[in-house]
Amino acid sequence: MAQPKRKSCHSRAAKRATHKKASMPAMSKCPRCGAVKLPHAICPSCGYYNDKEILKIEE
Repeated sequence: MAQPKRKSCHSRAAKRATHKKASMPAMSKCPRCGAVKLPHAICPSCGYYNDKEILKIEE
């Protein structure tokens, strides 16, 4: 099996690892009810997506 000829430096390893960090997902506001939701997803509070009722939410 092949072995690396030189030790990889810390900055090179950190550049690879920078994409693996955990972060908050992007959030958007529902245009219908104003609740915070994930973009391109059904609103959990009103059940609408793209001005169409997808889920029946009982209040």
